[in-house]
Amino acid sequence: MKISNKIISLKNIDNYLEITTNAAKYRIILLNDDIVRVRCTFDEEFQEEASYALVMTAWKDKMDELLKDERKQVEAISSSYEDLGNYILLATKSLNINIYKEPFGVEITDKQGNILHSDLKEKSYVKDSLGRLYHYSCMDDEDYFYGFGEKAGYLNKKKRRMRMHNVDTIGYDSEHTDPLYKHIPFYIKFNNKNNIASGIFYNNSYDSTFDMGCERSGYWNKYSYFCADGGELDAFFIYGPKIKDVVRNYTDLTGKTAMSTKYSLGYMGSTMYYTELDKDSDKAILRFLDRCKEEGIPCDGFFMSSGYTTGEDGKRYVFNWNYDRFKNPEDFVSQVKEKGACVAPNIKPGMLISNPLYKEFDEAGAYIKDDEGERSQTDRYWGGQASFVDFTNPKGRELWKKHLKEFLVLLGITSIWNDNNEYEINNTEAICHFEGMKKEISGLRPIMPNLMAFMAKETVAEVYPNVRPYIVNRAGFAGIQRYAQTWAGDNNTSWKSLKFNIPVMLGMGLSGVANQGCDIGGFFGPAPEPELFVRWVQNGIFQPRFSIHSCNTDNTVTEPWMYPSYTKYIKEAIKLRYKLVPYLYSLLFEASKEGSPIMRPLIYEFQDDKKLLEESFDFMLGSSILIANVLEKGAKTRKVYLPEGAVWFDWNTKQTYEGGQTIEVEVSLNSIPMFFRSGAIIPMAEGLMNIHNDSIEKLKLLIEPSEESSFVLYEDDGTTNNYKNGECLKTLISVKRENSVKIVFEKEGTYDKQPKEINIDLICKDIAPVQVNLRDKKLTMFLDIKEWELSEEGWYFDIEQKTTKIKYQNITENYDLNVNFSVKDLISI
Repeated sequence: MKISNKIISLKNIDNYLEITTNAAKYRIILLNDDIVRVRCTFDEEFQEEASYALVMTAWKDKMDELLKDERKQVEAISSSYEDLGNYILLATKSLNINIYKEPFGVEITDKQGNILHSDLKEKSYVKDSLGRLYHYSCMDDEDYFYGFGEKAGYLNKKKRRMRMHNVDTIGYDSEHTDPLYKHIPFYIKFNNKNNIASGIFYNNSYDSTFDMGCERSGYWNKYSYFCADGGELDAFFIYGPKIKDVVRNYTDLTGKTAMSTKYSLGYMGSTMYYTELDKDSDKAILRFLDRCKEEGIPCDGFFMSSGYTTGEDGKRYVFNWNYDRFKNPEDFVSQVKEKGACVAPNIKPGMLISNPLYKEFDEAGAYIKDDEGERSQTDRYWGGQASFVDFTNPKGRELWKKHLKEFLVLLGITSIWNDNNEYEINNTEAICHFEGMKKEISGLRPIMPNLMAFMAKETVAEVYPNVRPYIVNRAGFAGIQRYAQTWAGDNNTSWKSLKFNIPVMLGMGLSGVANQGCDIGGFFGPAPEPELFVRWVQNGIFQPRFSIHSCNTDNTVTEPWMYPSYTKYIKEAIKLRYKLVPYLYSLLFEASKEGSPIMRPLIYEFQDDKKLLEESFDFMLGSSILIANVLEKGAKTRKVYLPEGAVWFDWNTKQTYEGGQTIEVEVSLNSIPMFFRSGAIIPMAEGLMNIHNDSIEKLKLLIEPSEESSFVLYEDDGTTNNYKNGECLKTLISVKRENSVKIVFEKEGTYDKQPKEINIDLICKDIAPVQVNLRDKKLTMFLDIKEWELSEEGWYFDIEQKTTKIKYQNITENYDLNVNFSVKDLISI
């Protein structure tokens, strides 16, 4: 056992401080003012820098050439230090890094002296007799812990012990099962006493454990620890002080969410049932799309389960079409497109040894090898023994791309669903190529699904350079957000799953993965009962990935119209989803630039409200809308806590509530409790039914003007990469308050397919306006709403909802709208 307890020597080398202790070596790198890297090895030398996860570095890395433009190399801050006796001091503009000599430990504070992180001295960095690596940190009673990627249970993970080990957890318990599909060793610590957030990312892809105060010893102060089964202790300390700052800085390090296609925000149909039919699965899917249109239910795609690859023996063979089920795949893809939808076929990285392509991959050396490095490793998989494509091997990547291109992409498919890619290989010593360096699979398992998504992206780009790919992944490591939308795997059909999948997704959002969701209606189990199905769809419409998907165990199929007397509720909810598409797409753009979650825990937006520290089920959609879904069977009322720091408005009635209180609202089956905050600016589409084919002719803006605020409305063509060349429109909508309310529209970009008409619902809770000017033009006031509806421009005050309705033809350049609320003294006239 090795424990670092005493500094032996230290020196500045290039852009880092190297420290030698009695047991280990360290490199301290000040990556920027808010990110400090502490790298530790118990070996004689550090391993070569070789990270698939990082996009920001200050050093040369083995993966620089592979990742190319994804990676940015910055200049680290000088590691010059000051020797202060029992510790040495490094500093950035934001942080002081105190490194204690004996007992050895790292302490990080802000400039006001608040301790943000402190190693547990005398056992801060440890390598045990089994080769496991430990990093112990002090913790406080006022510490709360969020993130950790995809984890079951409540949002706050204090006093939890969690395993990082991606696994196929079909039918999991969303409150208790651990681990799940993703492996993201990152967390946010929020201290309730000093109101400061910070985070740690461990750049280590071996199986690992986080213990956040679950373990307790009377001989030590309270502590948490990270334990990795191998590799190095490579910790990136990330400063806030806000939770949103930590998320932004973490995604600077591991990458922002990919700017996916606009249609990926539509409703995606799916079920295993259709592709398991004996024949004519293609007709069944096309009929599904037609039925959606007949029912008046918007739909923009279909996730095609792996039954389309079934061979004559009934087993699934990746890159193999079943022509009984799909007579002419290329024609089928074309017909789906004509109906305004995409098709996203399921592919898997494990190739059964009976797969017709197995020998080609085997002879090319494209599989992960056994522990002797000679033969392809085989392991149990869906359908029998299989070998797994080694995506750390250029041969594996190229052969995979070749068949992906020929089998799917050249048919016109640009949406790829990567499934069953957890790489559950029992022989942990199986050998991966690792870009020629060789490494056991135990250190690369979660990396493989990231590279699988990377290959899907690269393959689509090679065939269609100007088309945005739509990639969906089940498994992944830190950085998966750069390539793929994800989902929370094969959940169980139950009220508990509906409820606890929410904090699972919120934790993912805090871990950099903004574009994600879960299977609506439940994947595994009997068909959802009607009330559960309705409530799940009402929740699912706010998830970035919105798909009803199932493998029901009672031989039923979960479809929007499965309960005819309830279909109207499903339709209403999905139409609301489509109404919110301009808002959601703008949030996706924000995620691609800032790393912000789309679904946000309340504490993310209202960090000063201590009542939100444990809130797991209500959430914000962007910064403006609070969602409080009905999550209990048979509920007649719903209690909602409205955060301090804002005034709140009921989405439907516009009733006003002060923040900092719990209200109780009556609910019926069609109720979706939603509230927007003061200062909200929410763009919406009127009448949108299909994202592929329908343009937004009328844009509606819901604006609450009681405080100054702003929002960036983002528009582009939704499918190409032209936006990278400036063919997009970013409209900064700002509310300014002077003697009147001024709404300013500042436009940047060249995209010219703007909505023809703008409708604004301006909340006026205290007084009606007396005049509205568009630029310097006075708009006509209407006293009859029917006359206003027939007009091209003008305004009308709805006294019941205390809303001023304004409409006008869109203006392509910058402009402003002035709303005058001066009191009109009729008596003195």
